[in-house]
Amino acid sequence: MISYEPMWETMRSKHITTYNLIKDYNFSRGTLDSLKQGRNISTATLNDICKILGCRVEEVLLYIPDQV
Repeated sequence: MISYEPMWETMRSKHITTYNLIKDYNFSRGTLDSLKQGRNISTATLNDICKILGCRVEEVLLYIPDQV
């Protein structure tokens, strides 16, 4: 499972809101909804998020192994 919780923490630490993403960076509301719901995003979107936030991929997502 992939968690995007690190992204929300990174955004808080950099004082970037979802409003900023939408208005200042033309970020898709649909993509934000996918992130909030924990759905899949493309690597291109992941690249855009890292560029906007000025961070590494580890600051955007976290891999959590499934329980077997």
